[in-house]
Amino acid sequence: MELKGKKTLVVGIGKSGLATAFFLRRRGADVTVSDQRSAAALAKEIPSLMEAGIAVEAGSHGLLTFRRQDLIVVSPGVPFDTPELVQVRSFGLPVIGELELASRFLQGKVLAITGSNGKTTTTALCGEIFQAAGLQTLVGGNIGTPVIDLVDRSGPDTWAVLEVSSFQLETTVNFHPRIAVILNITPDHLDRHGAFANYAAMKERIFAAQGPDDFLVLNGDDPVVQQAASRAHSRVFWFSRSKIVRQGACIFGETLAFRASENASLEPILPLNAIPLKGKHNVENVLAAACATRLAGIPAEAIAAAVASFHAVEHRLEFVVNIQGVEYYNDSKATNVDAAAKAIEAFPGGIHLILGGKDKNSDYAQLEPLLKERVKAVYTIGAAAEKIEGQIRGFVPVVSAGTLEQAVNLAAEAAATGEIVLLAPACSSFDQFENYEHRGRAFKELVLARRGKGVWQNA
Repeated sequence: MELKGKKTLVVGIGKSGLATAFFLRRRGADVTVSDQRSAAALAKEIPSLMEAGIAVEAGSHGLLTFRRQDLIVVSPGVPFDTPELVQVRSFGLPVIGELELASRFLQGKVLAITGSNGKTTTTALCGEIFQAAGLQTLVGGNIGTPVIDLVDRSGPDTWAVLEVSSFQLETTVNFHPRIAVILNITPDHLDRHGAFANYAAMKERIFAAQGPDDFLVLNGDDPVVQQAASRAHSRVFWFSRSKIVRQGACIFGETLAFRASENASLEPILPLNAIPLKGKHNVENVLAAACATRLAGIPAEAIAAAVASFHAVEHRLEFVVNIQGVEYYNDSKATNVDAAAKAIEAFPGGIHLILGGKDKNSDYAQLEPLLKERVKAVYTIGAAAEKIEGQIRGFVPVVSAGTLEQAVNLAAEAAATGEIVLLAPACSSFDQFENYEHRGRAFKELVLARRGKGVWQNA
């Protein structure tokens, strides 16, 4: 893809948008960035952009700016149905996302992982397995480093392990992973995608460009994911926590095992009690990672060693501290109802649960059985608080906390020895925080600050 001298527009100056703009400029493109935020809000970004010779349009999107381009690259946070994008697409102007752009320059092979929940843990685990096997490995995408920033570090022997979201997949055309993984598909981002069917279709774009020599790893326990197999042109492998699979990864007795084909015997990978992560959902994540990395040719011994030494990723059911016998867990990444349910399921009971944030058109009543069975009280925060309270009223005592600080204080005062204070909000963070990482760090700081109030702690 020739970029030198091309007029290019990057829409949205978030993390990946900035990386994309600088990438295009380094390759000789004439670059403009456009963001609806004000120049004051972009005060940190504008100087470096202008110094690199990149034009900045702030405060609004100008239609003429969009129409004068040879190529438009959309950041994941910008809806694809933004009016200016809809109009220029109708004119036939090429509009792609950062993931698609990066994939056209990225060397080596790609393992791409998507799903409603578990993407980050599975991606990080796969990265550690590849590294443990001595392979040249890059990890990025929706986790940490934008894919476009991996391009210059890639080579013919590189494996790029990528977490990819529905927002990123929405703008793909030729994105072609050697191994694609769909962990699960449950309602999420319906405020962006509208119908659940649209959201599921975005997830399936991960394998749209695959061929018969590629691999697709699917969750055999997820009925929505199962349906994707009929639309695949690649070789389908399965992972399952509940049954023996024809080919893929599953549980045999107390052992995680892999089957290379329908006629092959089960190959033991590691005992279940060697998995250090809490929660049944993390067993599924390990199954998916083991299947994908085994298909990449990594020996079972290397997989087992990497899994056994793996620690929970920050903000994913992360243990924070024990104060006077009360354990605090940060699962700020639980940004939808299904993720919150998985977090609750990881504990037998005695949970003081913090819920709330920015609603994503979710149904919180789905939590009813778990709330009744395992949760002592719910503390609501943020813009979704009133909706959550209305949908779960009668299932469990509900305390309207408003802010995260108030929720932490109220939960800490109510929790008794042996109980849990759990942040698993089931919402995005954008009403009160910059992102889920900001929210998770704030939670940890608030919890750890309680150690200075004369209470005993056992970190």
